[in-house]
Amino acid sequence: MASSPPLASDSVHSRLRADIIEGRLAAGDPLPSERALAEELGVNRHAVREALKRLQQAGLIRISQGGATRVLDWRQGGGLEVLLDLMDAPGSPPPELIRSVLEMRETIGVDATVKFCERASEGERARAGAFAEDAAAALDANGKHSPEALAAFIGMWQAIVDGSGNLAYRLGLNSLNAALEAYADLAGSLIPGPAELRGLGASLRDGDARGAAEGARSMLALPPQLV
Repeated sequence: MASSPPLASDSVHSRLRADIIEGRLAAGDPLPSERALAEELGVNRHAVREALKRLQQAGLIRISQGGATRVLDWRQGGGLEVLLDLMDAPGSPPPELIRSVLEMRETIGVDATVKFCERASEGERARAGAFAEDAAAALDANGKHSPEALAAFIGMWQAIVDGSGNLAYRLGLNSLNAALEAYADLAGSLIPGPAELRGLGASLRDGDARGAAEGARSMLALPPQLV
């Protein structure tokens, strides 16, 4: 089945978002009026208005009634959706951006693992441990870059964060996974060995917070080339 053509507001949003994130529009710069943007981009004013609303919700602009709409400093006002935009930019993401994503993943992962051991039910502990075993088995059978290993590894972390009872961590993990999923080679290289996975799985099943935290920290530590 053929995919639907992109909405006009999507193209406007993508164009302005890229201009802001890539610095062609700087913090404090005024945007052209809705009428001027519609004429420049060949769309109707409704499409422009919808795109501007999305940019304001993302913390990239401030819309002023009766005044100029101005660009904000996305580093100060943006959320995790901006991180996805940066990772989605053309070309390979810069090492400092990858490092930032992985440092956040490590911080969330270790703390979520401790909270999981404190809060998760026996069934949730068994489920997370099963994912760890599935990932280890897939590595044994198919190697580090197998889709099965990656899927089980992601499933394990989703189970851990769900069992931690922290919704903010779960939403953050969604964004981090989305940021990394476009880089399959990178994602595959971050999967630990079978022994590490089985060790973490055992700690999760036992509710051993200290052992799980040590395993998670070792598993999620930055690769040497990014330190």
